Amino acid sequence: FNLDHGTDFATWLDGMPINMRSHGHGQGYTDLNFLIPETIEQMRFVKGPYHAELGDFSSAGGVHIDTFRSTPANQIAITSGANGFHRLLVMGGGSLGEVALSGAVEAQRYQGPWVDINEDVNKLNGLIKLEGGDDDNQWQASALHYDNDWNSADQIPQRAVDQGLIGPLGSIDTTLGGQTQRSSLSGQYQTTQGEHLSRWSAYAIHYQLNLWSNFTYQLDDPVLGDQLEQVDNRRVLGGSYHHQWSPAANPVEHRWGAELRYDAIDTVGLYRTQTRRRVNGIREDTVKERSVGLFYEATWQFSSKWRAVMGARADQYQFDVRAEDSRNTGRETAHQISPKGSLIFNQSMATEWYLSVGRGFHSNDARGVTQHVDVLSGAPVDPVDPLVASVGSEIGLKTQWWGSWNIAASLWYLELDSELTFVGDAGTTEANRSSQRKGIELNNFWAINDIWSLEADFAWTDSQFSHRATEGNDIPGALGTVFSTTLSAQLPSGWFGSLRVRYLGRAPLIENGTVQASSTVLSHLTAGWSGKRYALRADILNLLNSDDRDIEYYYASRLAGEPPEGIEDRHFHTFEPRQVRLTISLKL
Repeated sequence: FNLDHGTDFATWLDGMPINMRSHGHGQGYTDLNFLIPETIEQMRFVKGPYHAELGDFSSAGGVHIDTFRSTPANQIAITSGANGFHRLLVMGGGSLGEVALSGAVEAQRYQGPWVDINEDVNKLNGLIKLEGGDDDNQWQASALHYDNDWNSADQIPQRAVDQGLIGPLGSIDTTLGGQTQRSSLSGQYQTTQGEHLSRWSAYAIHYQLNLWSNFTYQLDDPVLGDQLEQVDNRRVLGGSYHHQWSPAANPVEHRWGAELRYDAIDTVGLYRTQTRRRVNGIREDTVKERSVGLFYEATWQFSSKWRAVMGARADQYQFDVRAEDSRNTGRETAHQISPKGSLIFNQSMATEWYLSVGRGFHSNDARGVTQHVDVLSGAPVDPVDPLVASVGSEIGLKTQWWGSWNIAASLWYLELDSELTFVGDAGTTEANRSSQRKGIELNNFWAINDIWSLEADFAWTDSQFSHRATEGNDIPGALGTVFSTTLSAQLPSGWFGSLRVRYLGRAPLIENGTVQASSTVLSHLTAGWSGKRYALRADILNLLNSDDRDIEYYYASRLAGEPPEGIEDRHFHTFEPRQVRLTISLKL
């Protein structure tokens, strides 16, 4: 599934949503750069639109990420590597009476391997967390802050490399980049009273992004160029309540909950720029977007081997857009009911079969919901549907062999009412047809012995627009085959290592499939030693020094001296060359 910016995959951190609605760069935009990897305690994935607790952006699935719940060991880690990579991590905690205090700070600098630019990444992350309570009542409060600015090596046209104008690590526009900030406060409270468990959460987020890109170079403006600035400045407020009830003498477990969210977007804009200086505005809007969601789910163990999960979700949205062009100002309300259900058969203690069916959705950009005039041409356009429904089904098997080999296999199907998305890069709404996807997935984890383990995952997908058209039925960017594997070792002496390999197959770049993105293979190697206080680790990124492409598109652009209508071409971003990073960490 090509998730684009996060439109169909919901991500949550400690009860706080990460996907950004009506975002200046892309609908559902998911930026996890504010998350310090070492603070993650667990990640709970769900797949498909079968889970009542997930609403917007969850047609393909979602993940709940939880940061550490117990005070981590005090430690400091320093990483240095090729191309000016430097990282400092400090984390730890203590107690303030009955309250546990923990935190982490991450600072990162990186110059990058690019020929014409210094990436000049300056990233700072911070997390402070307070926790308290007892076995029946627990609470936690978190404060996070993220600040980053950088220069970008954007995708480049294939013909510029073929003609020797630039190399694969070169750039056409060397003034691209971005700056962003994100600060948040969040809290959770959980209480258990007999058979009842209740959990409250609340959050407040302040977010800002300025992103400079240039996709077509001199196609629209041969004099000043086509550089764009995408802007997003917002506050997000929200909260949720979840309740779980498991009667001891009843085979039915109940779960229900409510969620509220309010996005106050002071500015979401798109501007023409030259060397990051604004030349004129394409559009600038103020958006207020509100939503409320209610869900209920029941798990019924109706025999020793069979159980059923039945649920439903109701969501209502309010869109309020104030546009520069009053013809695109407007208000809209939408709602959706999403039934979901699963039937599970426990063949044995080690084997389980299941069948799941569900309805999901993703919201569309509020600017597309109220838009009546194209901001570039002035031509009339139809507004898009506020909520795009999806229907999915899956049949699968989970089993364990010999106590050490876990296998999951599934056949799945997913259809979306429309591939409608607001294209932030152009400031317009692109209305695509409905789509159908079906596929096979196979996941394996084998604990070979006390030292070695092997993970191998495979997926094959067929993705097509539902209704035939003369331009073709392939969905651009939708992958056909994905394979990944990891071989890991952990020796009693403290030595450890892992080898990771990922393969992405070819994908159509245009609807008729005549232009395809190349397949890619990427591998990483990690090796190190960990003792009671000290640890050393070496990471070799892009082990085989592959020059495959991690981004590839096909569209028209114009370089100096080319025809006014431009040239249709591949535009790509290559893997960064092989590099070694060394990390030393000390527990204090």
